Amino acid sequence: MSGTALHYFSGGNTARGYFSLFDSNFTGLEKVFILKGGPGTEKSILMKNIAKDWQEKGYDVELVHCSSDSDSLDGVIFPTLKIGIVDGTEPHVIEPKAPGAIEEYVNLGDAWDSLQLSAKKDEIIQLIKERKEAYDKAYQTYAEALAVHDEWEKIYITNMDFEKLNKVTEQLKTTFFGEIFLNKQANIQHRFLGAATPKGAVDYVPNLTENIRKRYFLKGRPGSGKSTLLKKLASVALNRGFDVEIYHCGFDPNSLDMVILRELDIAIFDSTAPHEYFPDREGDEIVDLYKLAIVPGTDEKYEEQIKKISTRYRNKMNEGTSCLAEAKKSNDKLEGIYQKAVDFTIIVDIQKKIETTLVEFTKETNVD
Repeated sequence: MSGTALHYFSGGNTARGYFSLFDSNFTGLEKVFILKGGPGTEKSILMKNIAKDWQEKGYDVELVHCSSDSDSLDGVIFPTLKIGIVDGTEPHVIEPKAPGAIEEYVNLGDAWDSLQLSAKKDEIIQLIKERKEAYDKAYQTYAEALAVHDEWEKIYITNMDFEKLNKVTEQLKTTFFGEIFLNKQANIQHRFLGAATPKGAVDYVPNLTENIRKRYFLKGRPGSGKSTLLKKLASVALNRGFDVEIYHCGFDPNSLDMVILRELDIAIFDSTAPHEYFPDREGDEIVDLYKLAIVPGTDEKYEEQIKKISTRYRNKMNEGTSCLAEAKKSNDKLEGIYQKAVDFTIIVDIQKKIETTLVEFTKETNVD
């Protein structure tokens, strides 16, 4: 029987620049393979192949997707084995905690024909420059979009009944936890709910909540307290010893979009655009903070102002997406250059060596 696959992002192209949460997911593993090598060395394909092989053997896998190309992987984790494989190249550089003992560098650059790449040196340098400029422009544009979003939030914050919001939070706290305290240290993992990609916003909410019995869909407006509510519930869970998966906003990593409490079979998440979902199975429930905690008539009172702000925000977000698409074009050209200079038989040998190490490691740790 095949294992399950969990999909998520650990890095994001955000309004605060590239933001990494890799340490939260790769810390605590007993073995981590850090892949080094430029674009076109098939790091993602290598990880996909190994993940597929081991999932077919019955092992659960976590697939960490790339925010600059959601079809590619930045990492793979085998939670029961406590083994991970990660792309350790910029911008998600992984700093080893115990080099050799836990982390092992794998240099895919061994497969390059350096002379062939040297002949393309000027073109490579130019494409790297263009890619960086496109990313910088994307981050600047997203920062401008965040400033617009803050204007949007202010409307609802100034029309918030904080007493009612606190009441909703307390009701959910009681419903989730009751009087339960677990006698253990809570485990916390920080991830991204979704990511801004060259194709627009991408998320894996259906996959992440697939096996969750009770799902709460937070509805509302910008500034209606969704992130604040999630932070408070996460804090309570940690204080009571519950393991918590905290999913940050792919646009503003200082905000939260989802909290999953697998020990309680509960997920609660911001279910508004660009990750808007609706109940579709037993156990799903909507919590509408606009109806519960915002002064009635706020939408109507500020209708014209909100329309202008939302248009400015949408235009900035579309501009940022276009910048990411330009960065991907440059990266695709780089990959094309490197792929022509790579001996893929060496990449296959490297994959086999990693898999052999995985087999040996499972024997040493007596993992079936």
